Amino acid sequence: MNILVIAPSWVGDMMMSHALYQQLKRNYPECEIDVMAPDWCRPLLSRMPEVRQSISMPIGHGAFRLCERYHLGKSLQNRYDMAIVLPNSLKSAFIPFFARIPHRRGWKGEMRYGFLNDLRQNKNDYPMMVQRYVALAFEKGVIPLADALPLPKPYLQVKAEEIAQTKHAFGKQFAYGENRPAIGFCPGAEFGPAKRYPHYHYATLAQMLIEQGYTVRLFGSVKDTAVGEEIIATLPTELQRYCINLAGQTNLNQAVDLLADCVAVVSNDSGLMHIAAALNRPLVALYGPTSPQYTPPLSDKAVIIRLIEGGLIKVRQGEGENGYHQSLIDISPQLVFEKLTQLLSANENLPD
Repeated sequence: MNILVIAPSWVGDMMMSHALYQQLKRNYPECEIDVMAPDWCRPLLSRMPEVRQSISMPIGHGAFRLCERYHLGKSLQNRYDMAIVLPNSLKSAFIPFFARIPHRRGWKGEMRYGFLNDLRQNKNDYPMMVQRYVALAFEKGVIPLADALPLPKPYLQVKAEEIAQTKHAFGKQFAYGENRPAIGFCPGAEFGPAKRYPHYHYATLAQMLIEQGYTVRLFGSVKDTAVGEEIIATLPTELQRYCINLAGQTNLNQAVDLLADCVAVVSNDSGLMHIAAALNRPLVALYGPTSPQYTPPLSDKAVIIRLIEGGLIKVRQGEGENGYHQSLIDISPQLVFEKLTQLLSANENLPD
């Protein structure tokens, strides 16, 4: 059986979709899985052994471009027995429909009657995003209830020689901290400052770690370069050399290698947080208005800090200075340091 998966557009969602690919291989052992995804996510798919190949999705998130979707679908005709559509939009179901894939499975989403012929309507029975993905690996009528649903943990393959090559490429930046273990910080967030742990808290935490003999690596996209510079500028001058701003300097493959090389990671709720979890790094995940009940890091080595209760709060900008949300401002660097120290101690003798 050949299966085409229409993947989500965001890094964190892509990581959670790996649980689906693993479950598909369990349910259909002979299946071959191809995944259509935006180019910026495709490097992750090459590190998931369950995926045969990734297919470029050239149409940007939110763009309609019906004719292009039609031609993409036609190019895939007679290649697949089943399609699974993970995004909820109507347009995301067009390509499998135009490809005439016989079995087209997904959640109802935007009224996709006809475009999907195996339509699931009880999404609210599965409160976690990863549960909703994994449920689509099962035939209708035999889907386990949420409490009994298997949840394979996402993981990414890394190779020691590739990590060494990537570290060599950044040798000048790493020179001062060459003999120090690295802690990764992921201070960015795609949807505004309300999801970000304050830069001044990150700086205080970085100082505490550097004084304990660590070096700190700051990860993120080009958009996160400025917050990385703010963190470094807030540090005492003599410690700044041990805090390296990699935001905007790495491609996704390099970021994966360099995160895998860290002894632990501290992160906002972000795509990089899910990558760190999949790399089995000890992880302190900092949540404010977003909900760890819906998209938690899927790792036994992760500790979540959230000081408020309830579900998702839809806010892009908080009431605090620089648009930070008060719930994240209230998480003290001392608390994060304490949780991180406990994680490092607990995982010191555990295999990766």
